Amino acid sequence: MPSAAERTRTLVQSTCSGALVLPGMDGARPDQLVPEARTVGADGEVFLLFPADAPPVRAATHAQDDELPAVLELTDVAPVSAPDRIRGRAWVSGWLTCAPGMAEPGRTMLRLEVGEVYVDDLWGDGSVDPDDFAAARPDPLADYETELLQHLAAAHGEQVRGLSTLLGRRAGEGAAAVRRVVPLALDRFGLRVRCVDAAGRRFDARFDFPEPVRDVHGLRRAMHTLFEAAQS
Repeated sequence: MPSAAERTRTLVQSTCSGALVLPGMDGARPDQLVPEARTVGADGEVFLLFPADAPPVRAATHAQDDELPAVLELTDVAPVSAPDRIRGRAWVSGWLTCAPGMAEPGRTMLRLEVGEVYVDDLWGDGSVDPDDFAAARPDPLADYETELLQHLAAAHGEQVRGLSTLLGRRAGEGAAAVRRVVPLALDRFGLRVRCVDAAGRRFDARFDFPEPVRDVHGLRRAMHTLFEAAQS
């Protein structure tokens, strides 16, 4: 399974929604606290791009040498229609400063020095050491996950539902008892689906690949093997 550090790093560098929480920002509109871009530096710091007149930029500028505490809140929502679509949340806490010279005119880059990290997702919840966060790498499928899950749901719905044949007793009376199977999450280790049975009960199932995949080409082979296993 992906480590908590890898999962958090993936969320930070993904397109999931994220917003800054800062002291004294009660009057700011929610959209003013959402960075236009997020990146992670070589030392694990998080760089956040904002318009030069955004409230977080003004707060960081006025703080000058004082430490400005801030929390980057991330919310991960499944890109397909599914019951309980929120897949996870993460909080990256630290101290915010301006990073001059790193943005084009009209924009300002802010630097969040990471002090604490916490993740709560489909795998579980727990703290992440900042050094582990800095050393981790995002999942190689993260940039393609949204498109891949939507493609599986739209073009391979029957094959995805057919995976219920691999669930054994967990599927109750067998594959027929599972009315709906939605591809929920995808990473280099496997595919997670959300199942709904005839009684409306929901449960998740995880299908691990024979070995971790490195790219989309490896994923195609792994998915082909998975679908073949379901049909045999």
